Amino acid sequence: MLDLHKDDIFTKVSRFNLIRNGRMLYIDVHQSIQGQLAAKFIAVPNIINIIALPEKQGIGENEQEAVKDCLKKIKGMPIEKIFPQEKSKPGEG
Repeated sequence: MLDLHKDDIFTKVSRFNLIRNGRMLYIDVHQSIQGQLAAKFIAVPNIINIIALPEKQGIGENEQEAVKDCLKKIKGMPIEKIFPQEKSKPGEG
C-alpha cells in the first residue's frame, strides 16, 4: 500500500494517439494501482487537459478491453462531440 491520502487514486498511464480528420486526440489508459476507478482499466480520450465526457470513456479488465470499449463509443463521432462543450460565462453570448 502506498502512503497516499484516503481518497487518492493512483494510476499507471499508457498513451495512444487517434488522428481523425487531420486532428489528433490522445487516449490515455489508466490502470488502477491504488484507489477506486470505474474499472481496473479506463481509457480516457483527451486533448491536452480537456478530458472526454464520462460516457465516451472506455472501461475493461485490461488495457485492450478498455481501448476497444472507448473506440467503440467514439467511432465516427466528430471530436467536438467527445468533449464537454464550453459554457458561456455571464455577460457573454
